[in-house]
Amino acid sequence: MHRIAHTLWNLKVPILPRLVSHTSRFLTGIEIHPGAVIGEGLFIDHGMGVVIGETSIIGNDVSIYQGVTLGGTSQLKVKRHPTIKDNVVVGAGAKLIGNIEIGEGAKIGAGSVVITSVPDHATVVGVPGHIVTIRNPDTDTIEHLPDPEWELMQSMQKRMAELEARLTYLEARLQDEETAPVVSRSTGHVLRSVEGSPEENR
Repeated sequence: MHRIAHTLWNLKVPILPRLVSHTSRFLTGIEIHPGAVIGEGLFIDHGMGVVIGETSIIGNDVSIYQGVTLGGTSQLKVKRHPTIKDNVVVGAGAKLIGNIEIGEGAKIGAGSVVITSVPDHATVVGVPGHIVTIRNPDTDTIEHLPDPEWELMQSMQKRMAELEARLTYLEARLQDEETAPVVSRSTGHVLRSVEGSPEENR
């Protein structure tokens, strides 16, 4: 149905391309603007909620899962939606926003929000999306890149553990001081007993 709508759109037929597009959305739950350019072998798995914007360009053998959005950031009649090259996998719920390019063989993790271009054979996760691995297609080896979000979480967990240990130590010291008898430095008399009641020693 999109192929029909896209052909009519290119022929500048009024109204009809939109009608075909909306009919397709009603039947499938997948919204594809008639102006989107889609290559061969696009696979949309469990496509409910998928949205593909007007100036999106999708290459060959791309896989898209449910809830994915290829969105724009402008109302101007310019290229404002993503370009996805061949053999890309876009995980469920991912949002690709703006005139960005997703390189060949890249993988976009589920729930990621991608607002910058992604190189070939990279894996992107997170909000905002960041590259965690890059695969070398010649040797099929994977280079793991630093994950700043994970490092920050690890640092915060370590700091929390240190603060909890200090708090436990200070609470124990405070409790010991509260239960210890208070002795006057000048007279040597006990001013407070263990129970905390004043005592008069003369």
